[in-house]
Amino acid sequence: MKIVLAYSGGLDTSVLVSWLKEHYSAEIITFAADVGQGEELDGLAEKAKATGATAHYTVDLVDEFARDFIYPMLRANAVYEGQYLLGTSIARPLISKAHVEIAEREGADAVSHGATGKGNDQVRFELTYAALAPKLKIISPWRMDVFRQAFPGRAEMIDYCSKNNIDVEASASKPYSMDRNLLHISYEAGILEDPWFDPTVEGNKAMYKLTSAPEDAPDEAQYVELDFECGDCVAVDGVAMSPAKVMKHLNKLAGRHGVGRIDLIENRFVGMKSRGVYETPGGTILMQGHRDMETLTMDRELMHLRDGLIPRYAQLIYNGFWYAPEREALQAFIDDSQKTVTGTVSLKLYKGNVTTVGRKSPLSLYDENIASMEGVQSDYNPDDAGGFIRLNALRLRRRALAQGGPEVASQSKLSKQ
Repeated sequence: MKIVLAYSGGLDTSVLVSWLKEHYSAEIITFAADVGQGEELDGLAEKAKATGATAHYTVDLVDEFARDFIYPMLRANAVYEGQYLLGTSIARPLISKAHVEIAEREGADAVSHGATGKGNDQVRFELTYAALAPKLKIISPWRMDVFRQAFPGRAEMIDYCSKNNIDVEASASKPYSMDRNLLHISYEAGILEDPWFDPTVEGNKAMYKLTSAPEDAPDEAQYVELDFECGDCVAVDGVAMSPAKVMKHLNKLAGRHGVGRIDLIENRFVGMKSRGVYETPGGTILMQGHRDMETLTMDRELMHLRDGLIPRYAQLIYNGFWYAPEREALQAFIDDSQKTVTGTVSLKLYKGNVTTVGRKSPLSLYDENIASMEGVQSDYNPDDAGGFIRLNALRLRRRALAQGGPEVASQSKLSKQ
C-alpha cells in the first residue's frame, strides 16, 4: 500500500509518518505545501525520510494561491459571518488539489492528513479529494479509535517520538495553535478557548506575527494607491505587480500600521462555535479598495444582486465546497460582474484603520453634474421625482386607507412653542 501524507514536520505529522507506515505496512510519501506561510521549509525532505518516508514533495503554490484562489475570492468581497476573510478556508482546496496530483503521479492507494476530528479542515480536505479523485482512499487518523486511544494527548505523542527516535521539538503544552499563509494567520485553541481572554494584553503581544498593535503603530498616516483592472489589483502606488507580490507588499504595509486584526466567535461547519483570532493585513486593504472601486463603476442593481449572493458564496468556501458546481456557477457570475471594475483607489492607513480618501476610473458611473446640489444642468430633472415618489407611495397609501396602515410603537412627545 502507498499513502501520500500531508506533512508539516511538526509533532502530529511526524508521528503519523511512523504510525501509518507501521499500522498499514505501507510506503509513506510526504507532501508539504508552500502557500506563503513564511516558515522554513528546507530540511523537511530529510526529516520526513529519517522518520520513515520513502520520498517527499515540497510544492511552491504561492503564485497559484494568489492568482487562482485569493483573487477570485476577493472579486466577490467574500466575508464569512460578517467578519472572517476566509484565509484558512481558501487555502485548503489548493493544498488538497496538489495532494491529489502527487497521489496520482505516485500511483498511491490513499491520501492522509492530520486534521483534527473536531475541525473544519477535515471536511475541506476530504470534499476536495472527493471532487477531484473520487476513487482515492482517504485515511483520517484522528477519526480512528485505534489512533485516538494510542495518542489521547500531546504527551503520548512526545513519548512515542522519543521511543522511536523521531526528532521533533515540541512541548507537552502550548498556549495556542497557529496556521499561516500568504493571506493571513489564524490563532485558536489553548488560551484562546476562553472567549473572555484578551489576546492583546502586554504579555501576549508576541503572539501577533503580521501586524503591529494599533497603539504601537506609527503616529503618521500613510497613503497607498491601488490600481484595479476587471476587479483585480494589478499595481500598488503605480508599480505593476503579480497577485502574489501585491499580497506580500500590502501585508508588510498594512501590518506596519496595525491593520487587519479581528477576534471572533464563528460557527464551524461541523456544528460547534469556536473562537478565532486572525491577522489579514493585505487582504483587509484589498477588500476595502476593491469594494470602493465597485461603488464607482458597478451598476446599482448588479451590485445589489451580487451582494445578496456574498453570504452564500462565502459559506461555500468556508465549508469546503470550492470545487462544487454551485460555487463555479457563482464564480462565473461574479467574474462577469467585474468587467467594468477598473480604476484607482486611494487609501489612508492609520493605527489599525483603513480609510478610503479617493477613487477614479475611466469607466466611472458617477456624474458630478447629476450629483451636484448647485443647480447644474444635467439629465436629471427634479420635476420627475414627484411622479416617481407618487408611484412608489401608491401601495403605502392604499394600505393606510384600506387596512389602517402600519403599527406605530408610540406617539412622539409634542411641545408647541
